[in-house]
Formats: sequence, structure tokens, C-alpha cells
Amino acid sequence: MASLGPYPPTHWAASGKMNRLCNSMEPRVMDDDMLKLAVGEQGPREEAGQLAKQEGILFKDVLSLQLDFQNILRIDNLWQFENLRKLQLDNNLIERIEGLENLTHLVWLDLSFNNIEAIEGLDALVNLEDLSLFNNRITKIDSLDSLVKLQVLSLGNNQIGNMMNIIYLRRFKDLRTLSLSGNPIAEAEDYKMFICAYLPDLVYLDFRRIDDHMKELAEMKHQYSIDELKHRENLIQARLEDEQARREELEEHKAAFVEHLNGSFLFDSMYAEDVEGSKLTCLPGVSELLEAYKDKFVIICLNIFEYGLKQQEKRKVELDTFNECIHEAIQENQEQGKHKIAKFEEKHLLSLSAIRDESELTKLEKKIVEYSGDITELFNVLMTLEMQLVEQLEETINMFERNIVDLVGLFIENVQSLMAQCRDLENHHHEKLLEISINTLEKIAKGEFDEDLPDDVRSLFVDKDTIVNAVGASHDIHLLKIDNREDELVTRINSWCTHLVDKIHKDEITRNHKRVKEINQYIDHMQNELDNLECSDLID
Repeated sequence: MASLGPYPPTHWAASGKMNRLCNSMEPRVMDDDMLKLAVGEQGPREEAGQLAKQEGILFKDVLSLQLDFQNILRIDNLWQFENLRKLQLDNNLIERIEGLENLTHLVWLDLSFNNIEAIEGLDALVNLEDLSLFNNRITKIDSLDSLVKLQVLSLGNNQIGNMMNIIYLRRFKDLRTLSLSGNPIAEAEDYKMFICAYLPDLVYLDFRRIDDHMKELAEMKHQYSIDELKHRENLIQARLEDEQARREELEEHKAAFVEHLNGSFLFDSMYAEDVEGSKLTCLPGVSELLEAYKDKFVIICLNIFEYGLKQQEKRKVELDTFNECIHEAIQENQEQGKHKIAKFEEKHLLSLSAIRDESELTKLEKKIVEYSGDITELFNVLMTLEMQLVEQLEETINMFERNIVDLVGLFIENVQSLMAQCRDLENHHHEKLLEISINTLEKIAKGEFDEDLPDDVRSLFVDKDTIVNAVGASHDIHLLKIDNREDELVTRINSWCTHLVDKIHKDEITRNHKRVKEINQYIDHMQNELDNLECSDLID
């Protein structure tokens, strides 16, 4: 007989009796009182437990919570259990999976023996490894996509009837244990063979180990279908990887503030809302004019794009160099501090020993004063080191700030120069388009225009004001698009620079406060140790 899997349903054997006990109670709400009681009962025992009861256990510190057989109707009020690893909610009256959004560290979740009809509300549980939904009313396996670490899935005694649900589980590469007995699909003649073929990495099925012979037979029986499925999966995976690569590339371009400038995106956007300009493209000579305009415009955009990527690399090198300098300075300073403390503590042991051994009061007082002076001297040395570091880091930060501001300023200046070239092209195009349009108007007025024009285009040539206004409106739209893209780029990079510099200054203030606090705490500890020793020696 094949061995039982790692999760045999031992605690479900008496479920009928326990459900009857549960059903004798009224449905309950998961409130703070219930949670406090559960945490208190499951908390530490003996002295630690008494202390926890007196001071209270913070929900955020709870790692495991057991709420089975509570007649709970709805999951609620769990948002404070942000570090919870294990949650037991079996044998209740729960109808929906909800209220688990904050439990991102959850590894183990038991929702067996409830009234759940659909898998939902698990998107945030990215660290979940073990999920039990045994004995519910679930009809479909889905909405588990976020559970990328899933290893154990118990779905026995539900209402899953479509064998295609198994194919969905192929995406869970770490899934090793699966329970589906008690579902309609488990009655199918090919049930085990199908699962073994489509989930080849599975180790346990319905609490029994899958033997290698079964896997071989299943693979041979379903080989053609599996090969087809793998081909489709590979195509999908390739497409997903391409999309991911495009997203990552776009993020890189955004970090350089030049996204969508590596092509005709900006030019196309100028005409996307330009109704009048689009109409005028059918005039003789406009198509060639527009094509030449677009070619030159796109070249300038590509220049901005390439320049932006190069400048982004320069900013990155500058920031990396700065961070490296800061790290080295702090590390060197800390090593000096550690050396001073090590020398002090070596002397510290001898001083304490000498004070304890001294029996003559005058000499004792002299040694205590000397040791107190040593503590003060150490404090002064450590604080001097910290002040030296503050000055060193302040100089480095100010130099970095000047460099990064200069880099950003140069980038903005050159981008604005290139954007001005785009506006010059637009102005030139506008003049040519206006010239062609007025010539066309004159020909139409004289009856010399032989071309067929669509009615909506011909309606623009009723008089000079109408056509001039149409061409002008088109021009205004184009200039606005160019101006907006330039403003957006300048605003974003200036904001990035400001926030970066502000953060660096704030981080240094925080580091300094933390270090000064550490020094004071260490010196206070040494002084307290001396004071306690002094008191005991003087009393003796």
C-alpha cells in the first residue's frame, strides 16, 4: 500500500460531532473580544504568560492564531495581526474568504469545514505555502495566482466537477501535495492518471504517495495532449516575458525621464486630437510636407531619448560613487570607535577588579574618580569621532548636491534646446501648410482647382478667415503638445533631484541622532555600572 501523505485527515474524523456542537451555538462575529480571548488562551504559560496577561499581548506580535469551532460567520478584525504566520479557521460557518489583506506573512491557512463557495480574497498571501479548503462548497479551482509558494493544497470534499481545473494548477511549480478526494472529478475513471500526467511534480495525491510507475504510465497515456499543452504554455510564457521586458524597459526610460521619445509617439500625439490638421493632409503637396516634417521631428526626439539615457547613466554613477564614499567613511569611523571601545573595555575589567579589591577608602575613592575620568574621556573621544564624521559627510553631501544639481541643470538646458528645435520645425511646417492652404483657397475661388475634396475639407475653404483659423488651431495643438512634454520632463527631474537631496540630508540627520543615542546609552551603562559598584563598596 502506498504511504500516507504528510497531512492525513486525522482531525477531521470527529468533525460530525464537533459540527453538531458548533451548530448548537449562534453564529458569531469575529470581534476584538474574541481575538483577545483567543490570543490570551494561546499565549505563553507560567511567568511569561502572567506577565503577558498583565501587560497585554500586542496583536502584531502574534505568530499563530487558532479560531476553530467558534461558529464564526465572517472573517473580520484581523488587520492588526500583520506578522501572523499560521491561522486556523476550520469548523466554522464562514461563507466568504475575506479580511486577510494585511496577513502578507501568512504561511499556513486552514479554512476547512466551512460554507465557502468560491476561492477569493487570497491575493495578498504571497508567502502562503499550505492552504486547506477541505469540506466546503467550492466548484472551481481559480483565483490562487498570487500564491506562488504554494506547496500543499487540500480541496477534498468540495463540488469540483471539471477535470480542466487540474490544468490551472500547473502554474504552481512548488506544489507537491494535493487532496481532491470527495469531489465529482475524483469519480472519473481517468482521475489519478490525468492528475499524474498534468502535474508531474506532485508527490502526494489524496494523502498517498504517487509511485514512479504510475507517473510513467500517465505520461505515456497523455503524452500527445501534454506536448500540445506545453507548446501553448511556452508561447504564453514567451509572450509574458516579452511584456515583462517591455515593462522593465519602459521603467528604465521613465527613470531617465525620456519615455516615449524613442520613436514617433510625441509626433503622433500631436495629430491624435488635431481634427483640422488631419483634414488638411489631403491637400496637394501636404502629404509630402508632413512626411518630411515627421522624419525630422522624430530624429530630434531620438536625440533627446539617447541623450537622456546617457545622462541617466551619469547620474547613476554619481549616486553610486557618493553612496560608496558615505559607506566607506562611516565604516572607517565605526572601526575607529570600536578600537577605542575595545581598549577602554580591556582597561575597564582591570579597573573594576582593582576597585573591588581595594579596601582602603582613600585609594578606593581615587580609583573611582580615575575610572569615572576614563568614562568621560571615552565619551569625549567617541563624540569627537562622530563630529568629525558629521563634518566629513556634510562636505561629501554638499559636493554631491552640487554635482547632481549641475548634471540635472545641464540635462534640462540641452533638452530645452532640442525641444526648441521641435518648435522651430512646427513653425516652419505651419508656415508651409498655411501657404498651401491659401493657394488652394485662391484656386478654388478662381475655379482653377480640379482636385476632388471631401465635403468636410471643402467646407474649410469658404473664406480666408476660416482656413487661417483651421490651420492656426492645428498649430496651437501641436505647440501645446510639445510644451506639455517639455514641462513634464523638467518638472519630474527637478522633483526627483529635490526629493533625492532632501532624503540624503534627512538620512544623515537620522544616522547622527541614532549614533549619538548609542554613545550616550553605552556611556550611561558604564557609569551606572560604576555607580552601583561604588555604592556597594562604600556600604561594605
